Amino acid sequence: MKAVFKRELRSYFASPIGYVCVAALLALYGYIYFQVMASGSSSNISALYASMFTFSMMVIPIITMRSMSDDQKNKTDQALLTAPVSTISIVTGKFLACFFVYFLASTLGLLPAVALTFFASPPWGMILGNYLGTLLYGGAMVAIGVFVSSLTVSQIIAAIVTFAISVFLMMIDALTASLSNTWLSAVVSWLSFQSRYTPFTQGLFNIPSAVFFLSVMAVFIFLTARKVESRRWS
Repeated sequence: MKAVFKRELRSYFASPIGYVCVAALLALYGYIYFQVMASGSSSNISALYASMFTFSMMVIPIITMRSMSDDQKNKTDQALLTAPVSTISIVTGKFLACFFVYFLASTLGLLPAVALTFFASPPWGMILGNYLGTLLYGGAMVAIGVFVSSLTVSQIIAAIVTFAISVFLMMIDALTASLSNTWLSAVVSWLSFQSRYTPFTQGLFNIPSAVFFLSVMAVFIFLTARKVESRRWS
């Protein structure tokens, strides 16, 4: 797993993808905090982080689109499949490499908040809540993106499908409100990523929500491993 992680992470920063994704998110974080400083108040940080969250979900499909599909397209997956390593280790290594790129951008995005402390008192509870929530939600989306990437050899298709899933998950609450069936509405509401993400934006650490996102990561890593395993024996 460690070798796969290093290989994948090196490939991200051997090409412009890693740098562009990190730079784009950092530029947006910088712009958000510029707006906070220009307004002279840190009370609107939560709303600005909500906008940043949407941009982050748009970048994740770009990070994950090549994770599995690139190896299939170039036939380099055969070397991995015949290596003395489990498919779970292969998939987990790739997932961690994708997540690290996202984690790096999100963590460096806290630097403007640190700079803000020199002349203001930003609400660190809210900032760290948004940060942690974004990592958990983002980790779940990365796992889904890696799974989608394992289903196709086209990076473009993988990115589009992952983006569509991301948009659907962000709009699922509106779908819940339009359902007349109480039972179906309850099921859709339970699957809502947005409602589980919301407590973090208020500076609260919600354990059930954290467990939900970690479970989604585990489930999609497992499904991706099963998909890879099926190619090993086909």
